Amino acid sequence: MTATDLLQKYSLHPNIGAIKTLLKDLSLRHIYCKGLYASSSSLFFSSLAGSAHTFLFILNDLEEAGYFYHDMTQLLGMERILFFPSSFRRAVKYRQKDAANEILRTEVLSRLQKGEQGLCIVTYPDAMAEKVVSKQKLNERTLQLHVGEHVNTAFIMDILREYDFEYTDYVYEPGQYAVRGSIIDIFSFSSEYPYRIDFFGDEVDSIRSFEIETQLSKERKDSISIVPDLAKTEMGNISFFDFIPADTVLAICDFFWVRERIDIINDEIASFSPKEELIETYKPELITGSDFAVRTLDFRRIEFGSKPTGTPEATIFFSIHRQPVYHKNFDLVAESFTNYLKQGYTIYLCSDSVKQIDRIRTIFEDRGDSIPFTAMDKTLHEGFADEIWKIALFTDHQLFDRFHKYNLKSDKA
Repeated sequence: MTATDLLQKYSLHPNIGAIKTLLKDLSLRHIYCKGLYASSSSLFFSSLAGSAHTFLFILNDLEEAGYFYHDMTQLLGMERILFFPSSFRRAVKYRQKDAANEILRTEVLSRLQKGEQGLCIVTYPDAMAEKVVSKQKLNERTLQLHVGEHVNTAFIMDILREYDFEYTDYVYEPGQYAVRGSIIDIFSFSSEYPYRIDFFGDEVDSIRSFEIETQLSKERKDSISIVPDLAKTEMGNISFFDFIPADTVLAICDFFWVRERIDIINDEIASFSPKEELIETYKPELITGSDFAVRTLDFRRIEFGSKPTGTPEATIFFSIHRQPVYHKNFDLVAESFTNYLKQGYTIYLCSDSVKQIDRIRTIFEDRGDSIPFTAMDKTLHEGFADEIWKIALFTDHQLFDRFHKYNLKSDKA
């Protein structure tokens, strides 16, 4: 069974139909989903994706956001699922910029600037606290190129120097470019891979992304956007809320925690360094918790944490239970699976490894257990059982007490 098959099955869940109906009513501004636990939240919201709306998912911290993003990409692929991290490697107060994070942030801004619809953006408080460059400034600092275009290579290099790109023999990190004959390699801050632009005279003959280590081409492109390090060239001066479309639907895990965390970040910036010039440089580039709370009122929002803010206009109730902890004890696993089957559940076992699925089947066979389950070729972060839809979804890494790591799109950068 594929992740797509699971998603199609779950899309028939009565609560999916209920919230789709609610979202069609533009007068409803505040919806609460009660009882979403483990990876049921990412599966539920993945079933809503694909509409013309942009969704902004605000989780409690980097780790929660990373696993939520991982689940959604497992279910939907990576094309329309974007991760919007903080610009900083550690806490914001240390002010250590991270190039990989800058790539992800710039990609989100660039794709929003293009007017792409149906994007799902996953983020967390530290990222939301930072202001971003305005749309006007981003447009001014973006070089668009497309195949078949006639453009002088000297003009491109002048623009790259103006954008503060570094000339090197070979590009290996964002913000660099290299020239070899009719070929220009450029590592834009809007892409996880550098671009190789081949010219025939003054005509752009081909554009390809390529691997840094192997120099091998990855994907042909019809058009690209070249964006410099925005934090280096321009100070951000608007809230991220000003950048997203007006019809964006916010999905917030814990509204109170996000607001409080943003205030904590502001306090840390103010108290961390005695050098006033640093405070003056970075303090204006953050929004406050109050700013966050006020700006969310401009959008429709779905909350799915332990409790909502105020009184929601509509509440959808789930009956979800987290996957139990078995500590590799297959007596407990077999007993639990059998009980679920007796209650009419369909059991799904998620794993990225066919060998792991075969191993579990062999364990049951060697024990003499007759436990039918459906294997899924992708894994999610946390298993759960849904009483309403009668499915029990288990993950192999939880059965065997293995650490499960999420991967972000920019990990190669």
